[in-house]
Amino acid sequence: MGLRLLSLSDFGRRRSTAVSTFDPGFLWGAATSSYQIEGAVAEDGRGPSIWDTFAATPGAVRDGDTGAVAADHYHRFPEDIALMAELGLRAYRFSLAWPRIQPSGSGPADRRGLDFYRRLTDTLLDHGIQPWPTLYHWDLPQPLEDSGGWPVRDTAERFAEYAALAHGALGDRITHWTTLNEPWCSAFLGYATGRHAPGRREPAAAVRAAHHLLLGHGLAAEAIRGAGTRAGITLNLTHVTPLSTEPADLDAARRIDGMQNRLFLDPLLRGAYPADVLDDLREVTDAGHIHDGDLKRIGAPPDHLGINYYAPMLVAGSATPTQTAYVGSPLVRVADGGRPRTAMGWEIDEGGLLRLLLRIKDDYPALPLYITENGAAFEDVVAHDGVHDADRVAYLDGHIRSCAAAIDLGVPLKGYFVWSLLDNFEWSFGYAPRFGIVHVDYPTQRRTPKDSARWYAEVIRRGGL
Repeated sequence: MGLRLLSLSDFGRRRSTAVSTFDPGFLWGAATSSYQIEGAVAEDGRGPSIWDTFAATPGAVRDGDTGAVAADHYHRFPEDIALMAELGLRAYRFSLAWPRIQPSGSGPADRRGLDFYRRLTDTLLDHGIQPWPTLYHWDLPQPLEDSGGWPVRDTAERFAEYAALAHGALGDRITHWTTLNEPWCSAFLGYATGRHAPGRREPAAAVRAAHHLLLGHGLAAEAIRGAGTRAGITLNLTHVTPLSTEPADLDAARRIDGMQNRLFLDPLLRGAYPADVLDDLREVTDAGHIHDGDLKRIGAPPDHLGINYYAPMLVAGSATPTQTAYVGSPLVRVADGGRPRTAMGWEIDEGGLLRLLLRIKDDYPALPLYITENGAAFEDVVAHDGVHDADRVAYLDGHIRSCAAAIDLGVPLKGYFVWSLLDNFEWSFGYAPRFGIVHVDYPTQRRTPKDSARWYAEVIRRGGL
């Protein structure tokens, strides 16, 4: 229990020599998503998604890359699962491609899509790996976007129908389900900044999309929850710090924490939107899209909360308006904290993860927590004797130690999924960033475990660091 006596700064300085162990039941896994790795976008009845359309738009994705082939996981999943077993993974977090199961976004399921996920699930179970499916990781069927997308209430209802179809096919062998991955990204990067599919720049539509995503979660959880099924959601959360104690900086931190964290945590875990965030958004849109009964559905307690954490945010007030994903917060800028950065330009601060976990423990009702994504892109060294990624090993080491410290301080953290198992299509950045602990040579599709994969396998084997 010695870590209880350390300040957070002491923890950061001493993490390299501390011993961190986890309970035997702690769930160690890796994560991926359908559009980023599957490929086979036109096979076996799969319909187009908003990411197929967006990636085909000139200038939308770096180098004109698409997910048409990606890591070819659709054809190579037995090889990939054998590799997971070799690494000792106890769980695999993947997403179901909605347009593979329900190509038009409505109507009956396509048997071929369901059969793929049946084969994937059965192969995981045969290798002793627990399947952790996510129902939605951003690949909305294009026909639903053509009808208005997530800003339209009907999309939430179609999502619940799709969830019931998927659960009906797989619910007899899968216990832990996640409804949505990172609804903040779907809403604000997709509909406010246009950096993600569907590429729209309509702030009011983004606010409506955020609500309908949460409503879709509530409706889907109702549709699948029952004996033997646990339904949760995954949010991308961060630790937000003001640059100074000046009023403008404090207000900037309040606004960004509100839009990034509390806009989702509060309705899910408290049954209400934060009043100050609704006030911030009044200049963008009214609350007419929030219907009676919505928050009761959204606020039905999830069985677990997934947390995706990559980097902290240091924010300050801005003298001039800026257009960002943080709708309703034009006088805010992101400041430089002076820390080392990943290849994505994201600051590295494992202490931010510890602070975030402690904040959730202190501010919200207790429920099982899982780190469902954590990882980093770096410039890996591909050599004759392997793929060397010491920076990634150091990043993972620090963040896993933060997980151990959080558990020691009473956080109900039950599992950790590294992002990502494989190098993959990294959305608008194409194939340039590499997050995987397994290197993928895209021309040949050859898989090579990096040093980080072998290191992570040893962490799992030992149950700690």
